[in-house]
Amino acid sequence: MGERGNRVGWRRGALALLLAGSIGISGAPALAQDVDLSALSGEIVSDGSSTVGPLTQAVAEEFNASAPGVQISVDISGTGGGFKRFCAGETDVQNASRAISEEEVATCADAGVDWYEFEVAYDGLTIVTNKENTWLTCIDTATLKTLWQKESPANTWADLNADYPTDVVSLYGPGTDSGTFDFFVETILGEDDIREDFTPSEDDNVLVEGVAGDVNALGYFGLAYYEANQEVLNAVAVDAGDGNCVMPSPETVQDGTYAPLSRPLYVYISAESLTRPEVQEFTRFYLNEAPALAGEVGYVASPADVYADDVTRFEAGATGTGTPDSAMAAATPEA
Repeated sequence: MGERGNRVGWRRGALALLLAGSIGISGAPALAQDVDLSALSGEIVSDGSSTVGPLTQAVAEEFNASAPGVQISVDISGTGGGFKRFCAGETDVQNASRAISEEEVATCADAGVDWYEFEVAYDGLTIVTNKENTWLTCIDTATLKTLWQKESPANTWADLNADYPTDVVSLYGPGTDSGTFDFFVETILGEDDIREDFTPSEDDNVLVEGVAGDVNALGYFGLAYYEANQEVLNAVAVDAGDGNCVMPSPETVQDGTYAPLSRPLYVYISAESLTRPEVQEFTRFYLNEAPALAGEVGYVASPADVYADDVTRFEAGATGTGTPDSAMAAATPEA
C-alpha cells in the first residue's frame, strides 16, 4: 500500500488523533471487542470505488494499529471493475459508490459468490474547476446536462453563457468502470448518452491533477477529494432547478439540500471471506468506526439506525445464523 498511500491526497492530519483508540458515536451501536486483535494474521484484499477507497484505507490503518499481523490492500479499479474481481472470488471486500447492479448480482450468483451489503457513509458528488476560473460559481443541472451529453451543442464556456470566455471547456470525469460515473450519468443525463471527448480515469487523484493543471477544466468526483485539494480547486455550487445555488459540504449533504448529487456509499463483504477471523474482526471494526472516520475523510456518517441494521446483519452473518444479502437480492431484483 505504500506507494498508493503516499500518492492519495485525501489523508487528513486530524486522523492521527484517533489512533489512541475507538471513538463511539451517539446513537451508534458499540461493538464488543473480546478478541485479541494483535493475535490475528492473514491478508484481506479490497478493491473498487476510488470514492469509498479513502474510508476503507482509513479504517484499515486504524485496524492495523491494533492488528499489525493482518495485511490489508486497498486497490482502486472503480466500482464496476471491483465488482468484476469480487464476483470472481478474487477479493474479500468490495468498495462501491453505488448499489450492486442486477447484472452483477447474476454474475456473483453464477460464480457462487454470496455477499453482505453495508451502507457506510454518504457523499456529495462535487463539480470542480481550476482555481483560476473566476466566472463559473454556480451551475444548474440542466446546463450541466447540456455540457456533458453526447453531441452537445456546448463546447466553449461562451456556449453556456455569453459573458463567459470563448475558450473550449476541457472535461474530466471518472471512467466507465466507476460507480461515480454511473451515478452522474443516471442523475444528470438520464436516458441520454454521455459525450466521449472527456478525459477519464478511475483514479480521482488523476482527475484532481488534470483539473488543477488546466484553467479551462471542469470535472467531478467525490467531496473528500475536493476537500483535500481545495487549495488548487474551486467547488461549483449546484442549482437543482429551483434557483437556489447550494455548495457541497458535509452539512448540505447531511440535510439533503445538496441535491441531486448526494448518494450513499457501500462496502460488500464476501460471505465466504466472512468465515475468516481476520475478515470478521475487520468488518466489525469497520462498522464501529465508520461513523467517526467518515467525517475525518470528508464524508458524512449515515443515520445511526443504518449502522445498527448493518451490525445486526453482520453479527447474524458472522455467526452463521443470517441469510446473505445476495440471496435476498436474487429473490427481489431491482425494479
